[in-house]
Amino acid sequence: MRLMHILLIEDDDEAVAYLGKGLRESGHSVDRASDGVEGLHMALSTEYDVLVVDRMLPGRDGLSVIAMLRAGGDHTPVLVLSALGEVDDRVEGLRAGGDDYLVKPYAFTELLARLEAITRRVQPRVNEARLCIADLIVDLRTHEVRRAGRKIRLQPMEFRLLEFLMRKPNQVFTRTMLLEQVWGYSFDPQTNVIDVHISRLRRKIDNGFGSRLLHTVRGTGYRLSEAP
Repeated sequence: MRLMHILLIEDDDEAVAYLGKGLRESGHSVDRASDGVEGLHMALSTEYDVLVVDRMLPGRDGLSVIAMLRAGGDHTPVLVLSALGEVDDRVEGLRAGGDDYLVKPYAFTELLARLEAITRRVQPRVNEARLCIADLIVDLRTHEVRRAGRKIRLQPMEFRLLEFLMRKPNQVFTRTMLLEQVWGYSFDPQTNVIDVHISRLRRKIDNGFGSRLLHTVRGTGYRLSEAP
């Protein structure tokens, strides 16, 4: 049996104690987020083998968390937990991006078997360790960034922003989308954090090179593209 690093996004302390105990006794490592906002942030900032997401969460509901991860290119397997068990409820959970849907109350052995099944179904992604656009290369394992062979040093949030944009080349992202999907904010903190990081990132990956890759779409947002 493959050991897994699992994120539980669940606000019920009793449910977490039961589930976490069973998973750890089975040899798996477990992290916990108690609301949707924290869960989204943890899922974006840490690599997990599988997510177990309760549907009814404070801060941001579970299906919204899953949909945002999928929109950002995150394909980590997700098991949805919910007391809502009608056919329409299950279909909604799967269409939001869940890989499986388990209705509460459930047997732990069934949950564990479902986790093992959805992680087995994950297919390796081609060039998963490297993202490229034009002559800009990002190594996801070493966090090394190079353009035209020149090494570029990025701060952690600059790297996360670049990785996010490179996973969706040519797509325009608004400031709100970047705040939610890169920073994990469910609200606008009324700061210029996006503009500051975009400016720093543009200076590092574009200045001194023959063409620009990071573009401002006036009145809308930003995109990473070879096209001017």
